[in-house]
Amino acid sequence: MPVEKENPAQPVSEEPALEELEEKLGYHFENSRFLQEALTHPTYAHEHPDPEFKDNQRLEFLGDAVLNLVVGHLLMRHHPDAQEGELTRMRANLVSESGLATLARNLNLGPYIRLGKGERATHGRRKKSILADALEALMAALYLDGGSEKAFDIIAKLFSPMLGNLQADAKTDLQELVQKKYRIMPEYHVVAETGPDHDKTFIVELSIFDITTTGTGKSKKLAEKAAAEEALKIFPAEAE
Repeated sequence: MPVEKENPAQPVSEEPALEELEEKLGYHFENSRFLQEALTHPTYAHEHPDPEFKDNQRLEFLGDAVLNLVVGHLLMRHHPDAQEGELTRMRANLVSESGLATLARNLNLGPYIRLGKGERATHGRRKKSILADALEALMAALYLDGGSEKAFDIIAKLFSPMLGNLQADAKTDLQELVQKKYRIMPEYHVVAETGPDHDKTFIVELSIFDITTTGTGKSKKLAEKAAAEEALKIFPAEAE
């Protein structure tokens, strides 16, 4: 009996209809090719060559930039008192491979991704790297098809539940780092207060063994956070 060959023009039978994904996103693509390309893994494109059809790597590149911009904007709005270093770490956490894969799983994105036979056989739709890449590409597809405002709205909706779980606090990051590595607690001391009672500025000194940093702020808490920010710069490898 002859073996039935897979028709490259037809989707793999295990893939659900893309309209279901559009419904989850709350957006209908005007140009469905953007959506199809975003969900096409390089292994699938290699096995189904089509001059008019590309894999999602170029969209992944654009999606990384779109996510960094929008998530950065959302974090600044959600954490108005956070400093640059804190915002950078929070954004890195949200748009990391693990963070994006979690978001992709929340969307149940895996079944929509078109994979080559090898990746399907090794459960590629469960892999963090494939899920994260596809989500980045999907965000780029939204941006190209619907424009920046529509992409911002959808990304904001997807990331909002995660924003509330973040702590914009360098003190927490430093404490976890120091406890894990040295099994001690950072020590903070107010070394100076300047200005009138209604508009004081505090200077706090932070000590960890022979390392000392200082921070300035309009409250003790803000000064301590500033000192913690400086301390984290000394341990960049551990902080990552």
